[in-house]
Amino acid sequence: MNILLLGSGGREHAFAWKISQSDKLSKLYIAPGNAGTSQCGENVAIKATDFNAIKTFVLDKGIDMVVVGPEEPLVKGVHDFFLADDQLKDVPVIGPQKLGATLEGSKDFSKQFMQRHNIPTAAYESFTAETLAEGLSYLETQSLPIVLKADGLAAGKGVLICETLEDAKQELTAMLADAKFGDASKTVVVEQFLKGIELSVFVLTDGKNYKLLPSAKDYKRIGEGDTGLNTGGMGSISPVPFANEEFIKKVEEQIVIPTVEGLKKDNIPYKGFIFIGLMNDGGDPYVIEYNVRMGDPETESVLPRIKSDLVDLFLGVAQENLSEKSFEVDERTATTIMLVAGGYPGDYEKGKEITGFNATEGSIVFHAGTEQKGGKVVTAGGRVIAVTTLGNDIPSALAVSNANAQKINFEGKYYRKDIGFDLQ
Repeated sequence: MNILLLGSGGREHAFAWKISQSDKLSKLYIAPGNAGTSQCGENVAIKATDFNAIKTFVLDKGIDMVVVGPEEPLVKGVHDFFLADDQLKDVPVIGPQKLGATLEGSKDFSKQFMQRHNIPTAAYESFTAETLAEGLSYLETQSLPIVLKADGLAAGKGVLICETLEDAKQELTAMLADAKFGDASKTVVVEQFLKGIELSVFVLTDGKNYKLLPSAKDYKRIGEGDTGLNTGGMGSISPVPFANEEFIKKVEEQIVIPTVEGLKKDNIPYKGFIFIGLMNDGGDPYVIEYNVRMGDPETESVLPRIKSDLVDLFLGVAQENLSEKSFEVDERTATTIMLVAGGYPGDYEKGKEITGFNATEGSIVFHAGTEQKGGKVVTAGGRVIAVTTLGNDIPSALAVSNANAQKINFEGKYYRKDIGFDLQ
């Protein structure tokens, strides 16, 4: 099979790494990819949202399957684009159609979905600029802290936790009246704050059947001890120790099954990944959010633990016989440490040469924000490299990831040395 993978981050390098191991693969192309994905297949200078260029390429190269990494092409309807085109409609796309992608594209849509199907989540109300006064009054009736979420995609920055009523009122006004997050905050979800420990569970579904993938926990804050600004993710651990068999059974019965069944009941076709962001509140799972793709850096911890042929699982999604596919998970722990550019998540410089790859031992090095320039690998993003290690437990795996994180160098390199600190 000739496969086209869309995306350019650490998640996509992990996908490319795993897909390239399949006996079913003839040729892998990555659009646009990064310096790491070029080791697994051929990078193509096409944006993941340039649907017309993707069409030309798919037809030219005889592509048999398209795997979508990031959310933006899904929310913009890449799967629908294929289905609506007579020349493309028989090429399977791994990733939901636009309606299914609204689970991530609209917080209000996803909260309504959860309410409709009795899926445990925080209490909420949604407001627009026209109902701002009602929203401000609603805030006065809620306990603190309280969560404000921009309804649309805001590059991971649209969620605010307000500790005071004054702060909450200012932020709600800024989001709705002043368009703090542009179109993304035309509607704002005001949500109850859940106390507990966050984790993520991932599902691969063909719309009828599903495979429950390993759990993972990521670390969003830039500073050690979970302090400072939010990032795209500074590292991840899989599996999550407190997500034992009993807890995962609750997740499956109370959340995963009602989600897959809810999609069927609502006639929402869905072929791809569902990322379920959860809060463990006293042993009970609550959904914080849905995403319609794999997480990053969680993918770099989850995929190395999947022993099964990923392309075969994708064929099960495409052919709606996922239940017949074998699925096996490595029992070992995976730890991922993200190396980021100096200044991230604020302003940072690009184009810094990266060295030390050949000195690493015992880890998988995934590229996130990198590119090839003049025969050198240089930084091209805020999150630059993910170092993943499989080990018998968290401390032993982290020791190797940390040792290798030290060996890879570029000007301004920073990484957290305490990933997994709360799980050991």
